[in-house]
Amino acid sequence: MLDQTQSNDKPSTQTPPTPRLSLTNLPDLLTVREVAELLRVSPLTIKRWGKRGKLPAIRINSRGDRRYKKEAVLWLLGIQDK
Repeated sequence: MLDQTQSNDKPSTQTPPTPRLSLTNLPDLLTVREVAELLRVSPLTIKRWGKRGKLPAIRINSRGDRRYKKEAVLWLLGIQDK
């Protein structure tokens, strides 16, 4: 007879949560996700703002990934002068 209470001893495959960004230790260039988290909006909103010129993006690598200058994000928050 099989024991119905077998335990699953596999290690967890979940990734640890990423640390929250703080305004005091921002990198010079931020990803779409990081900016969205800081501003508490959707990543799609960040991309739209880039297309409209509200938050200009820097395109990097052959895939065209977006990065945003820390100064531009702080200006949008009203923390830093342009």
